Amino acid sequence: MPHVNRDDCVLVIIDAQPGFYGPERTDVDRQAHAAALERCAWVAGVAAALEVPTIVTEEDAATNGPTASEISAALPGGAPVFDKVVFGADDNPEIDAAVRGHGRGTVVVVGTETDVCVAHSAMGWGSAGLRVIVVHDAVYSAGEGHRNGLNRLWQEGIELVSAKELYYEWLRALRAVRDFDAQHPHLATPPGFSL
Repeated sequence: MPHVNRDDCVLVIIDAQPGFYGPERTDVDRQAHAAALERCAWVAGVAAALEVPTIVTEEDAATNGPTASEISAALPGGAPVFDKVVFGADDNPEIDAAVRGHGRGTVVVVGTETDVCVAHSAMGWGSAGLRVIVVHDAVYSAGEGHRNGLNRLWQEGIELVSAKELYYEWLRALRAVRDFDAQHPHLATPPGFSL
């Protein structure tokens, strides 16, 4: 498999809405979801700094709320936000058209939930011939859903990388990393990592 070329990538942030894990959920679920959203925001910030096009989806925003504010803040130029009515983002014609409209062959996926919307989207774009990469520490499902979703994605041939791995793939060289870190010190390290 070739390295990940950021000039061939589109980032898709799927349903990164805090309301998916509201007060009725356990503290553990809410905290794990919040950590995944924080990692999504970091990936979004790196993508914005590197001018990787980004597309955001929301499922039932009236119930689940809008995209997490930290993610919106990480996209200073904004990003198109699409209402997703079919679990697989690729099965929503306007979302699929937005992804394909960039003419890039790699879709990088982060968001919620690993075993449903993330999995359906990744498998859909993968079966349609696009290279799909899921950032495994920037996606989340409660309980066994996260592990089950990652296992299914792996079995379906979807690439799984960490946020840190994606960062180094996108930058590729020591000089590029040092220059990026100097220009964007708040993005030098993914949340939860220390270098």
